[in-house]
Amino acid sequence: MKKSSGKKSSKETAPRAWQRMLSGRRLDLLDPSPFDIEIEDIAHGLARVARWNGQTLGDHAFSVAEHCVLVEEICRSLRPGWPAKWRLSALLHDAPEYVVGDMISPFKAALGMDYKAFEHKLEAAIHLRYGLPAQVPQSIEAVIKRADRASAYFEAVQLAGFAEPEAARIFTRPRGIMPVKITPLPPKEAQQVFLSRFEKLLARMEREAGATKAR
Repeated sequence: MKKSSGKKSSKETAPRAWQRMLSGRRLDLLDPSPFDIEIEDIAHGLARVARWNGQTLGDHAFSVAEHCVLVEEICRSLRPGWPAKWRLSALLHDAPEYVVGDMISPFKAALGMDYKAFEHKLEAAIHLRYGLPAQVPQSIEAVIKRADRASAYFEAVQLAGFAEPEAARIFTRPRGIMPVKITPLPPKEAQQVFLSRFEKLLARMEREAGATKAR
């Protein structure tokens, strides 16, 4: 009978790289699987992640869940004829933040491309889980980014203490987009608003896919 060396394997000593979700899923952060993605976990997490590191006016933080809903609404106004899959892509554009949090842009730049690659891998798993392309076309991504900047501008001026000229210089003043009034919601309300929008878009996407197959 062999005696144990007492040394632990590299697998046993490696730092834990998964997170347990409230759904019971274990999400491997280094190799995320679409099978471990649940929209309830995403909605719960995003509704509790604060934009602007919580440095906003109001009784509640402005959550990433609310930001995602706003970006989808702006995309809808910019591209009224978009199929539901691109609107769903807009709603999920910051979904990885349910795990990694909302890092401000300057910190992302400091971390470099390794962080972006990690974020993109998680985003691809989320997209595949809900029938979206792992990578959306550049033309679609450009519209989502335009809506994202517009949302950041409105948030900056209304909630984050930016003067309008400063916000315009950093985020670009939105053109062709109607101004919106932002009201931060309690986490449970923000979570439900996000989930409701997701369910409507997913159902519409499935109807559109069925109609295409029937032709």
